[in-house]
Amino acid sequence: MKRCLLWFRRDLRLDDNSALAAAIASGTEILPVYIHGTNQVSELSEGGASQWWLHHALKDLDDTLQELGAQLHLIKAHQVAETVFDLVRKYEIEAVFWNRRYQPAAIELDAEIKKQLRHEGVEVQSYNSSVMNEPHAILNQSGRPYQVFTPYWKCCREVKVDEPVAIDLAGANWMKSKGARLESLQLLPEISWDKGFSSWNPTRQGALSRLEGFSDKAVYDYGEGRDMMADDGTSKMSPYLHFGQIGVREIYHQLKGGGDEVMTGYIRQLYWRDFGHHLIYHFPHSVKKSLRPQYDQFPWKNSQHLLERWQKGETGYPIIDAAMRQLWQTGWMHNRPRMIVGSFLVKHLLQDWQSGADWFWDTLIDADLPNNTMGWQWVAGSGADAAPYFRVFNPLRQAERFDPSGDYVRKYVPELAQIPGKAIHEPWSLSLIELQGYGVNLGESYPTRMIDLSEGRDKALKAYREFKEITSV
Repeated sequence: MKRCLLWFRRDLRLDDNSALAAAIASGTEILPVYIHGTNQVSELSEGGASQWWLHHALKDLDDTLQELGAQLHLIKAHQVAETVFDLVRKYEIEAVFWNRRYQPAAIELDAEIKKQLRHEGVEVQSYNSSVMNEPHAILNQSGRPYQVFTPYWKCCREVKVDEPVAIDLAGANWMKSKGARLESLQLLPEISWDKGFSSWNPTRQGALSRLEGFSDKAVYDYGEGRDMMADDGTSKMSPYLHFGQIGVREIYHQLKGGGDEVMTGYIRQLYWRDFGHHLIYHFPHSVKKSLRPQYDQFPWKNSQHLLERWQKGETGYPIIDAAMRQLWQTGWMHNRPRMIVGSFLVKHLLQDWQSGADWFWDTLIDADLPNNTMGWQWVAGSGADAAPYFRVFNPLRQAERFDPSGDYVRKYVPELAQIPGKAIHEPWSLSLIELQGYGVNLGESYPTRMIDLSEGRDKALKAYREFKEITSV
């Protein structure tokens, strides 16, 4: 029987998998492969927290394949392209199927592999299984890519989203070939900093269960609920989407019947995710540099000391520290505080957005290049549809509005837990006697503020004025 190679990347599922459907339809014997590259550029690898998730996602996929009498062929490789070529030659592969990726480095790598394989007479086919609308398919009336979300969203709403791809697993002919042991990929941490990740279920079933629970109620309250930090009002589908354990088409079609409230609430965020892919596809420089090039001249005041206090959740601002500790402990951060901590870093502390993006990349289980890049450039004012740099989030006002009872802070900053109500957001405003009564000693049990908010805002606006003089923005 003829053989094909099914190359899994960030599509670790069997349902709604276009490349798998094509492989089955080819009638060939299928070799399912996952290659873990050890010499890849950062945008093709995973950060520490994401590697934890990847380990469990690969195990789940392999377990599912073994139930079907197959096995995921795992490979740890220094050079991914050469490994693909070697597999094709070793197993006399006649066709290779994969689902497309949209990171600039991935596009370049895939194009190189596709060209070489076709030169050798091997059929290569790629498909979409990760976005509702592929980046090249959505352009404005001038034939150019969008850089503002609202017109992009309006355009996309007129485009039909394909149904999830039906998979006939009974028609699959699997080729069993034992590869590396999952443990040899060394994805799990050597020290147990991942204990707080136990609340996650990083499996396909975990994704389906989470979606079912979310679609019962929270999706209808999403417009307001997603901002309340102490509530479970967000979908938490982002890591499942990043690793492709569930497809965005599956989510869209399960929720689209919820009416305009769901469409303009949660489903709109699915299009925001697509927009991130659209941006890095059309503007590949934005992965490392500002989408708006003039912002590369912004007068940042980078300081390793300030960056580390922010990373550790030791800024002296409870809402900032709670968010950064949630990130470290759970590998995830609520949507609203992502904006708050981002603004604090790039504006009050004048640290460049890339340093924040790098930290998120290493500590988020859902670290996704398009979303991470777009989010950080949004808050820095340098990206598409960005908030102007001079718009500075006040973390205290944000805390009072979106954590009014202080429960979010109380959970992640337990040394302040005895302070009642919203006073927990401003412990420095309490008297020494009050603080002692709550078991708090500022500067010892909890850090003093690293910068006054007014001072930080003034410095940010001064830097912006300098920037405008340099660039004539």
